[in-house]
Amino acid sequence: MKPLLSKTTKPFLIYVLIILIISIPVYYWAVDTIWKSELDEHNITIAEKTAYEFNHLKLSDEELTKSITLWNKIQPGTNIEKIQTNALKRDLIFTVERQKNYLSEPETERYRCLKKVVYIHDQPYLFTVETNIEESQETIVVIAITTIFFFIMIVLGLLFLNRRLSNTIWKPFRNTLGKLKTFNLNHQSKIEFDKTDTTEFEELNQSLSKLIEHNVSVYKTQKEFTENASHELQTPLAIIKNKLDILLQTENLTEKQYQIAEEINKALTRSSRINKNLLLLAKIDNSQFDNSETIYFDILLRQNFEVLEEHFQQKNISVTSYILPEVKVNGNSSLTEILISNLLLNAIRHTQKGGSISIKLTNSSFEVANSGTEKLNTDLLFKRFSKSSKDNNGSGLGLAIIKEICNFQHWNIEYKFENNFHFFSVNF
Repeated sequence: MKPLLSKTTKPFLIYVLIILIISIPVYYWAVDTIWKSELDEHNITIAEKTAYEFNHLKLSDEELTKSITLWNKIQPGTNIEKIQTNALKRDLIFTVERQKNYLSEPETERYRCLKKVVYIHDQPYLFTVETNIEESQETIVVIAITTIFFFIMIVLGLLFLNRRLSNTIWKPFRNTLGKLKTFNLNHQSKIEFDKTDTTEFEELNQSLSKLIEHNVSVYKTQKEFTENASHELQTPLAIIKNKLDILLQTENLTEKQYQIAEEINKALTRSSRINKNLLLLAKIDNSQFDNSETIYFDILLRQNFEVLEEHFQQKNISVTSYILPEVKVNGNSSLTEILISNLLLNAIRHTQKGGSISIKLTNSSFEVANSGTEKLNTDLLFKRFSKSSKDNNGSGLGLAIIKEICNFQHWNIEYKFENNFHFFSVNF
């Protein structure tokens, strides 16, 4: 994950770099074009000025011929020759490349050329002038280096501004984010956000304050409902169960009446268990538990193991265990005890008589494995009221409760079937 400013700065830098790269050939074309235009004007000026000077020397035809010959010898970049009338109808401007053969290391240079008809003593002469074009490549190299220098300055400046802006402009946002991270709905404390002169951040703080206030109100209502439901439902269920127990102890019951009362008792017991489990799920969903306790998982596991020892013996289940001592985890002790109990009871319930159960606890995971014949349906395994086996004695909420407890305590539960064994692994 990257900060917001970094995400906006990177595309900007890439855009600037692309524009600067494109600008280098544009610079080259612009500078070269300007130089050629200036040289063309310079060459035309030279031709016209030369013709003007010859006309004002008042030379004879013989002296003019000698002067032109001398001019051509001492001016290697120009040439003047007499032509027929209308031999050249318009000026010619072009570029040629020539090598400097007189140098120890010959090099090629470009020349801007002009062929123009001038009139000296009212006679047409072809004036040819060649002017060296200064190496624009060298200028472009300088421009490119300068461009790169300023690009580096832009990058460094943006990085500096990015850090400064992150520490100043985004400070109210970071303060708000920090308070949200420490907010705990169980404490029901109202968050007081710092005042800021940034409109967007102030609107964010006001919206969050209203949202938190509403959530705290809803949380209180749900908590009161679950507490009232727990008290109001369990009391009549307990009374009915007590009356049924008294009825079952009556000697005047017929066999049929006894069977009916026994079935009612089983259904009532199951209803009471489902009610408790649903209330437990509601409390977990409403975050009504503190998950910041330090728990000795191995101690809770041994305590549950001892309580369920009788169940292992009744079904003649062989148990193998590997429990690492002093395994500490963060969570809620009550929920963790329910998780351990549900996993062990689930393994016992779904293990045939004479089967086997394996229990393993390490610093990073808790695993319960029981013998079985076929893989369970993983799509329905942790859903509420779904049946992963043919056993109808359960409430259909055991594995759903285990899943919710793991989610609440930021653990992960996994299921797999290997070598005729069901494996349930809780990773801390």
